Amino acid sequence: MGYLIFVVPLWLVYLALTANLELSNLVLGLLLAVGIVALLRPTSFRFSWRRLPGALMASVHYLVILIVDLIRSGIQVARIVLDPALPIRPGIVAIPSGCQSELATALSAHAITVTPGELVVEIDADGVMYTHALDATQAEIYVAAAQRLRRDLLQKIFA
Repeated sequence: MGYLIFVVPLWLVYLALTANLELSNLVLGLLLAVGIVALLRPTSFRFSWRRLPGALMASVHYLVILIVDLIRSGIQVARIVLDPALPIRPGIVAIPSGCQSELATALSAHAITVTPGELVVEIDADGVMYTHALDATQAEIYVAAAQRLRRDLLQKIFA
């Protein structure tokens, strides 16, 4: 019964995306929703109306920062690739996530991975993200402040 709160919204999203209400599609969507919930085994969380405005503002701020990072990184990678000298200094950078939640650590790793020029290759048990960067010298300077900002915003969203 506890998983029903996750199955029904997933099923409704599937139906909205497919826009097909035939019986076979209804059954397929329900099976997919049940399968996803069975694989992920989500845990319920306490919802607080007082936290909602702050969490929404932090979510918007997080998305804006992610979009700006995507654009900035894309331009930087394009400059590197288009430069005939190909000025890269690749390397692995250890980034401590500093997040208590595994979900926050995963979202932080996702934000790093989707930005061009960086890729999280491993997360250890302590939450340290080992990230491959095209230019590891610049990554050391940028990483600490960016991760601190991401961590603070994710804590406001999920705390």
